[in-house]
Amino acid sequence: MSKNIEIEIRGPLTKEKFNDLVCLFEAKAKKTAEKDRVLIDYSTFLEGGVENRHKDIRLRVTNGIPEIIVKVGEWGGVEQRKELSVFTKQGEFDTLVDIFGVLGFHKGMLCVRKSKVYDYKDIEFALVEVPGHSYYYEAEKMAHEREDAEKMIKEIKNVCKDLNLEIFDKKQFFEYIDKLNKESNEVFDYKNHTPNYFKNRFNL
Repeated sequence: MSKNIEIEIRGPLTKEKFNDLVCLFEAKAKKTAEKDRVLIDYSTFLEGGVENRHKDIRLRVTNGIPEIIVKVGEWGGVEQRKELSVFTKQGEFDTLVDIFGVLGFHKGMLCVRKSKVYDYKDIEFALVEVPGHSYYYEAEKMAHEREDAEKMIKEIKNVCKDLNLEIFDKKQFFEYIDKLNKESNEVFDYKNHTPNYFKNRFNL
């Protein structure tokens, strides 16, 4: 049975701490990926808004590969959510945007992220850059539904503590999301979508 429960903790990073962690992980962890990602988060405009949503509905493209991803469950800095994901073929992102538009998903937050991903002490750490704005980390483990999520959360928190990492509480997390939406992310409106928009803008 595949692991489809995402146990995740996030927190802020300064540029200096980001660089320090890169140096540490390059020496002591296994690097698994570098990701250039563009995503549309439709959930911001669904009922409940940012803070009260229990469905996270996104289209994203990572290193040129498009993906439909839905996460089910409460979010807010420290979380455990069911993750459903389907990849499609390179070059199909604009088609996915059209499909979602026809299905009624018209507005979303358009986000650009760059990340370096490492396996460190059996935890996936993504060190994320919001270009021209800020940095944060995501520490994640995948679990089966029957596994002890609270035990995993405690394990991740202990490793984060050892690394002197701050962990977002809910208030801090939503304040950061709000700041990103105002200062870095942009509103995507399907009514303004033109053929091959994402291909032309981001070379996807």
